[in-house]
Amino acid sequence: MKIWNEIWDYVKMIIIVVVVVLVINNVVLINAKIPSESMENTIMVGDRVLGLRFAYWFDKPERGDIVIFNYGKICKSCGAFVEYNDENVCDLCGNTLDGSKTLHYVKRLIGLPGDHIEISGDPLNGATVSVNGVQLDEPYINGEMYYTNHYVFDVPQGEYFFLGDNRNDSVDSRFWDYPYIPMDRIEA
Repeated sequence: MKIWNEIWDYVKMIIIVVVVVLVINNVVLINAKIPSESMENTIMVGDRVLGLRFAYWFDKPERGDIVIFNYGKICKSCGAFVEYNDENVCDLCGNTLDGSKTLHYVKRLIGLPGDHIEISGDPLNGATVSVNGVQLDEPYINGEMYYTNHYVFDVPQGEYFFLGDNRNDSVDSRFWDYPYIPMDRIEA
């Protein structure tokens, strides 16, 4: 009888540990692994980033914050990457995305709700980012941005605009089908 009590005590301890870990992982912390060079030299490929899920419960995100957000899902049926959509359906196979893995992005917050953003430049002088007519001082970016495109964005209310620190190697708001992330998809 004593052995069964000891086994039951171990089982209870394991259950408590599993519940605590699940609560911490799903309510308190978000754990993201960096798969690409988009945030170099601030965050390197393979680095792990921990964010507090409640970081923006009481404060709004601020320009310059490094943010973890839900960008889309990896379809469990066909493996396709699907940008976030209200239909929750895979664009490729048409199956529901319920139970599919969430794809988190880690980027720097550049545009706040209502901001007017212009990104412009030339091949010789590099590019600049201006918000509401004021050029940003960005000591964190990895080298000069080199491209000749001129981008203009007006950030809608309740949404945000993100860029990677390695602007020459980042898939970010400049290139997404819908360039803005609503507050309810910001996780840390």
